[in-house]
Amino acid sequence: MAQFIRYTEHGGPEVLTPVEGPVPDPPAGGVVVEVRAAGVNPVDSKIRSGRRGTRDFSRPQGLGADAAGVVVAVADGVDAVRPGDEVIVHGASGAYASHVVATPDQLVPKPAELSFEQGAALGIPAGTAYQVLRSLGLREGERLLLHAGSGGVGQAAIQFARAFGARVVATASPANHDRLRELGAVPVAYGPGLVDRLREAAPDGYDVALDGAGTDEAIEASLELVPDRDRVATIVRMADAADLGIRTWSGAIPSTMGPEEVRLRAEGVAEAARLAAEGRFEVEISGRYPLAEAADAQRESEDGHVRGKLVLVP
Repeated sequence: MAQFIRYTEHGGPEVLTPVEGPVPDPPAGGVVVEVRAAGVNPVDSKIRSGRRGTRDFSRPQGLGADAAGVVVAVADGVDAVRPGDEVIVHGASGAYASHVVATPDQLVPKPAELSFEQGAALGIPAGTAYQVLRSLGLREGERLLLHAGSGGVGQAAIQFARAFGARVVATASPANHDRLRELGAVPVAYGPGLVDRLREAAPDGYDVALDGAGTDEAIEASLELVPDRDRVATIVRMADAADLGIRTWSGAIPSTMGPEEVRLRAEGVAEAARLAAEGRFEVEISGRYPLAEAADAQRESEDGHVRGKLVLVP
């Protein structure tokens, strides 16, 4: 039997329920992956609560987009992967499970240098960071202002920016500054006087800003320090981004993305895996929960102080 996390109504983490059922068969053109770890992302809580769209509860719903595991079944005609392949899954549906159905284009080979837990942590963070930085045109020699640098997206953004040849100044609480330095960013504490500290950290100014915090402080600092608002983006402040004249992206739901965004996000996951295989991309796992404790994992995620990534382990 397989295990799945399901919910039948929007609400708090308590609506998530472990259930058992048959191991799924691969649909036409698809595969089944035995999940060794599933990534927990902030958007999962927004979907569960109904803050990011509503679900059809005529049948129980699954949750989660990211996982890593081993291919156990493939449909006829699928030759891109084989049973036994170790893979990273991104953009799937219902990844909080012991088995998940995916299409070959939602799979990336897992490098031996990454654990299953680290592979499961790549999808949304790496895909989002890469797509946003590419869309903002971050180039070699430019300076990136990054808010919330210690989270999953933030850590991925630092590493991609450094791989592009850009310089990074990232905000975070002082407890996380050593981690940002390890990744190649200049850390700056948020709080009163932020703009002055950011100017001191980059006297020549900033070319691009990426906000992963969503606070007024982060938005105001970005607008003051980056001359071109078309090169300022937020991945959390959706409601008033257009009024502020800055860019935003939905951050996780494939049905809301355009083809270029989907392409860049898939490219980002593959690029993170490639860099990891070369020892140039790290994934920090901050917490592990059994699959049945998905509700507790989401409670910790909603606390807003997770450094790196949380994962579920079936």
